[in-house]
Amino acid sequence: MSEHDFGPVFGGARVMVILRDLPADETVRLAERAWDLGIGVVEVPIRTPDAVPALRAAVAAGRRRDRLVGAGTVRTPERVRQAVDAGAAFTVAPGLDLAVADAAAGHGIPHLPGVATPTEAQRALDHGLRWLKAFPAVSLGPAWFRAVAGPLPEACFVATGGIDAENAPDFLAAGVRVVAVGSALSDPRQIDRLAALAAPHGDRGVPATQ
Repeated sequence: MSEHDFGPVFGGARVMVILRDLPADETVRLAERAWDLGIGVVEVPIRTPDAVPALRAAVAAGRRRDRLVGAGTVRTPERVRQAVDAGAAFTVAPGLDLAVADAAAGHGIPHLPGVATPTEAQRALDHGLRWLKAFPAVSLGPAWFRAVAGPLPEACFVATGGIDAENAPDFLAAGVRVVAVGSALSDPRQIDRLAALAAPHGDRGVPATQ
């Protein structure tokens, strides 16, 4: 997998699961649930070093099933190093910091920066970052994605923040490539809808090769 390239990470996937601030065993349990539903990509945020064991456990579980696990809330080059040491296949950030993106590229893994304005999106694109996390997506709304796609058609957006099985179809219809869901995975009322969102493109997780 080359730097900046999220195509191999997502393949045809339309849903990514974020497992935040959970014990390692619960992180693995929910990751397994996601994979069973056909959701092939999992992000484990490492907002603090205490979260790294959960990431490491999810990575190990993912390798057993040939599924990729990335690290979220990666805000510094040092946190990139911790993510790589834990085996993360990619990194994700809430905002745009080109030094963090460069650190990830230096380790040979892609970075998904957060953006919330066309200016940030353009700056990321100019740096070679075509896949962008739009955050907080629920505040931006589906119309934002339709509007930004006009001047920046090359951007591939991952909608994150406030997304669940109820509103995800609206964001996908607006041109979002992937929706990222968190607590929805623990809500039995949303499980079937999440599986349906993931199903049209199948389970396209790619082998974990680190």
